[in-house]
Amino acid sequence: MNKILGVVAASASALFLFASTAAQAASCDPGKPGADLSFEEAQKVYDCLKADLYAGYQKGKKRWIPVEHVKDYRDWTPVSTVPAAPGFHGGRFLFTYVNEVGAAEYLKYAEENVKMPAGTLIAKESFAVTDKGKVKRGPLFFMQKTAAGKSPETNDWYYYAVAPNGSPMGVPVVKACHQCHAENFGDRDGLGYPVEEARITK
Repeated sequence: MNKILGVVAASASALFLFASTAAQAASCDPGKPGADLSFEEAQKVYDCLKADLYAGYQKGKKRWIPVEHVKDYRDWTPVSTVPAAPGFHGGRFLFTYVNEVGAAEYLKYAEENVKMPAGTLIAKESFAVTDKGKVKRGPLFFMQKTAAGKSPETNDWYYYAVAPNGSPMGVPVVKACHQCHAENFGDRDGLGYPVEEARITK
């Protein structure tokens, strides 16, 4: 009997958590399409979602994804002042952090002859806003620069991602990640910078 009550209580708790999370996402809705948001409006959405995004990414087992990267990325250097406008990554807004190894080089925003140091870690939080003005939490995307020659097929970048519920995502890294980064940002060692208006000025 106690076991049954425990299952019911757990189910009720999970349902409440789901309802609370959905309610929080709804409370962040800007009420207009993402394409129409100003930088300030996009920042308000991000500020509203920020705690919920981080909490979601921490849930569950990470399997092949280093747990410490998911835990620590908010301690890295933010490389924009506001979320980057929708474009790549499925039309999502992105807010990017870079670890200490790569931050100085990244923040140069150089357009050619870029070579990021091995050990660089880049994390991109994401969210989308539908044409009806509804917020959708997005994955946490990672890029990790490895030692020269370790992954020649991807120019020594590893790519991986965590879903909004904390689950590792199976990603075809060459076709889905590296080809896009190489074709669009090849001279910049695959770096997709925030638009100029959103960049941190030194």
